[in-house]
Amino acid sequence: CRCCAEGRRHSSILYSILRSQEREAPAGQSPHGCPCGSRRRVALRSPQVVCKAASAVLVKTLRFVQNVPCFQELPLEEQLLLVRSCWAPLLLLGLAQDRVHLETVESAEPSMLQRILTARQQGEQPSPPAPAPGRGHPGPHLPSATEIQAIKGFLAKCWSLDISTKEYAYLKGTVLFNPDLPGLQCTQYIEGLQREAQQALDEHVRLIHRGDEARFAKLNVVLSLLRSINANVIAELFFRPIIGAVNMDDMLLEMLCAKL
Repeated sequence: CRCCAEGRRHSSILYSILRSQEREAPAGQSPHGCPCGSRRRVALRSPQVVCKAASAVLVKTLRFVQNVPCFQELPLEEQLLLVRSCWAPLLLLGLAQDRVHLETVESAEPSMLQRILTARQQGEQPSPPAPAPGRGHPGPHLPSATEIQAIKGFLAKCWSLDISTKEYAYLKGTVLFNPDLPGLQCTQYIEGLQREAQQALDEHVRLIHRGDEARFAKLNVVLSLLRSINANVIAELFFRPIIGAVNMDDMLLEMLCAKL
């Protein structure tokens, strides 16, 4: 395809564009095997503040994506497929980069036992718990304490490594250009871009952190932590409190096609 044919022409563009982000300003189970964390529901303490910050980070993230010429060379269908699959991990990387802190409180949402006991007292049938949201069509679902802890753990890991602007950019490039998605046509081109982002990260680490031979591996651990966080949880936590039931596919399409 045209993308593959022009791959060599853009072999160095990703490196230079990712570096340009340097100029941007920041805009399971619980311990001891107890499953309680997977049942307890959690909400943001200050949803208006945090959700506003998350929305700003999402806009900035999509602007960054749009400014990568290699991404622009892809057909629109390929662009949408990539963004739909990686918007959540890119958002979390942006939240970590801008040091957006999450303060949460346990929700007053009644447990299944409470619903059963209350319904029996009132002579009613207990209503079933709300189902978890499906892709693009989230239902009422508060994240669990375990899910929130995974997000907080990811942010804490990023902050402990003191990741630089360039390193964040290369990590975003690795996440964005995922050649393993079903339905992609320009897989070789995209795979080359992902490889280039990883090579640029490795070269940067070797140059700046010569005494830390394990840093490249530590940064890739950050990417592995991202894979364990569900995109539906991100949508529920950061967008439902201010937008309501939101179809992320529709919102991403609108934002991607707009001039951010």
